[in-house]
Amino acid sequence: MDQTHTTHHGAAATPGAQRRVLVVEDDATIVEAISARLRAEGFLVQTATDGPAAVEAAEAWQPDLMVLDVMLPGFDGLEVCRRVQSQRPVPVLMLTARDDETDMLVGLGVGADDYMTKPFSMRELAARVHVLLRRVERATLAATAPRGGTLRLGELEIDHAQRRVRVRAEDVHLTPTEFDLLVCLAGTPRAVLSREQLLAEVWDWADASGTRTVDSHIKALRRKIGAERIRTVHGVGYALETPAP
Repeated sequence: MDQTHTTHHGAAATPGAQRRVLVVEDDATIVEAISARLRAEGFLVQTATDGPAAVEAAEAWQPDLMVLDVMLPGFDGLEVCRRVQSQRPVPVLMLTARDDETDMLVGLGVGADDYMTKPFSMRELAARVHVLLRRVERATLAATAPRGGTLRLGELEIDHAQRRVRVRAEDVHLTPTEFDLLVCLAGTPRAVLSREQLLAEVWDWADASGTRTVDSHIKALRRKIGAERIRTVHGVGYALETPAP
């Protein structure tokens, strides 16, 4: 039987500050631990234990963020992500039991913004949730008071105001995280930015343990804008290439 429930917690918190987080996980111990930590952080939490229940809850409850396990009964987290994102953009933190890069890239490809591999600390998960929500706030502010103009680097165009990217005059769909990562690299074309710098700038995450997240997002970004546009400097980081003069 599908179990979906809503918990309203933290009434002392500022009402406008409370955000809704949908936790989708079929392991009762894990879902309770995540939910307890997020409630302690002041979030409103709803849980779902399988794919169909997750899609239904997302549509009915309109969460601000989803914490989504890949392996679920009914249909998996990747399909949940596809269906939910087709209705409305929602930041997604994906959980996987396997440290498999292919799974991570597929997750990023269907609209996940970040991922964590089990086992993980609840402190880190809470920090990642806060980071994703801050990014959404920054994107909203950018839309209302955008940076002007379009940056053109050869056949690559970055429209800051509309948060759109084009390659050879064709639109390229990027997740919010991929867009922020590209903008960060484009801020200093050809300059090498370390993984730690990118992690701090894009994710607001100071712990170097998240550098695999950077690597996977870079790979996803390369698939969309062209591998030749992002240069790897082994042992250091990445640089956005610009056309030869």
